[in-house]
Amino acid sequence: MSATAPVLPIAAATALEDALGDAHEPDNPLGFRAVLSADERGEMLTEGEQALDAFRFNAEYVPRALGGRLSRIDRLMHLTRTVSRRDPTLALGYGFTNYISGSAMWTSGSERQQQRMAELLLNGSKTAAGYNELAHGNDFTRTDLTAVRDKDGDRLLINGRKQVVNNIGRADAVVLLARTDTGSGTRSHSHLFVDLTDGPAGRLRRDFRYPTVGLRGCLIGGAEFTGYPVPADAFIGPPGGAMETVLRAFQTTRALLPGMMVGTSDTQLRTVAVFTLERRLYGRRVADIPHARATLVGAFLDLLAADCLATVACRGLHVVPDQTSVLTAAAKYLAPKILHRTSYDLGTILGAQSYLRDGAYGIFQKFARDLTAITFAHANASVCQATMLPQLPRLATKSWLRATPPAPELFRLDAPLSDIDYQALELTSRGVDQLTAVLHHPDPDGVLPVGTLELVNRLCGDLRELRERCLALPPREHSVVAGRAGFALADRYAHLAMAATCIGIWQHNQHSEDAFLRDPLWLTGVLTRIAARLGHDVAPLPGASEGQLFAELVARVERGEGFDFCRPRLARA
Repeated sequence: MSATAPVLPIAAATALEDALGDAHEPDNPLGFRAVLSADERGEMLTEGEQALDAFRFNAEYVPRALGGRLSRIDRLMHLTRTVSRRDPTLALGYGFTNYISGSAMWTSGSERQQQRMAELLLNGSKTAAGYNELAHGNDFTRTDLTAVRDKDGDRLLINGRKQVVNNIGRADAVVLLARTDTGSGTRSHSHLFVDLTDGPAGRLRRDFRYPTVGLRGCLIGGAEFTGYPVPADAFIGPPGGAMETVLRAFQTTRALLPGMMVGTSDTQLRTVAVFTLERRLYGRRVADIPHARATLVGAFLDLLAADCLATVACRGLHVVPDQTSVLTAAAKYLAPKILHRTSYDLGTILGAQSYLRDGAYGIFQKFARDLTAITFAHANASVCQATMLPQLPRLATKSWLRATPPAPELFRLDAPLSDIDYQALELTSRGVDQLTAVLHHPDPDGVLPVGTLELVNRLCGDLRELRERCLALPPREHSVVAGRAGFALADRYAHLAMAATCIGIWQHNQHSEDAFLRDPLWLTGVLTRIAARLGHDVAPLPGASEGQLFAELVARVERGEGFDFCRPRLARA
């Protein structure tokens, strides 16, 4: 199959990969040996942070209009994926929080606040996003930290704690979610921009540290505010408007994080693939054992499916920003879930080697721990399901089996995109879901194999059944107090959305020079796995098809290429 990649927005990611150098070079201060050593010490990789500083990585989080380099969310995804392929701790701990806090600012901040945030980031500072409180987890509506006006009315006084916040101990500014009204509704909470460079030190303690099993080097800490004063105009957006900002801004983070995690899975798959090619058992390579080969191919297909879902979610923020509230939640829910399962399956091939903390395969166990931790980062699975679930009945009524397919630009990997417009993002999809229309318009040119079309027809039947079940849901079952039945429907929707993104990526990139991308072989493979997860009795891939996919995987290992659809070139000494 051709090794020529389609034109993708990854030139910067290639430059970053070259700056990081060969991950397997023992003397590389940014290689896997150094990554493992930093993890053993529970520290961030200092040389990695220095390399990202030299790359001016913080500029990637700042919109171009404010002097940064942020334009396309899929471009940022490829950059964070590059770092995550080297060290997930570095990817998250260096400054993904900078983007989380920045996204709230770019969505609702005043011109002055945006300029100050941009100034801090472009100068290399760290910012933090203070949402979590251990007593309430991801239930932001129960936030205890308060901000109330002082007796003169010209300042707000902050009181309370935030816990498990990345980089809070070294941040120069923090975006805080605070209770600003005693009422119980969603209008009782606000975002505050707190510049920590000139505040009274005696009113803030932030030397807490929470040791973690995964992401051990991340500076995950807490802060305690005691009558901490901020200007009365510290509100980001209108007072009481925090939830609207969250519902918009978090669409971008929920698209980015799964795409970043694909890089982590890439390294795990590469590590195990190399193991199977090098290790002999029962007189033959482990790679020649049918179960090991099938597991590797399955992991490859799952990575491709996760890449499709994350890529379309990122592109959707530009192409269909009115429809991404559900799509991005589906991406953040399902892609990490599948990649976590893939990590477990790959670990069964390594066996006892999957627990070793050094040596040729030691990077696997660190990435397995990190991947699990990232899965729960920012917005966990149940939060994402709870975001999807209330919208499903309206999608069923208005769109499913009725909508027209979206514009090709949603899937076409070389199609240009305009700069991200945070104000264009909608709080809900308002019942519009063009993505799933791909399931009943899968092959306008009539080139898909019969077996693949049969899979698509089954999945379209699943959408029809899902529509009926969602329309029959009692109101309680599509609210935040829904039971297992409601959440199971959100799971099924996410799988169908993933299938639609895979079909769309295949369908709208038939002009690509990459023969593998054009080949329905991979599409058949991912749809087979999705259909099996939805409960269909599907036959495994034929031996010849599995062999072709395994040959593609091995070729990428030998050429030093990434496993996703952009086929990034990995640095070599």
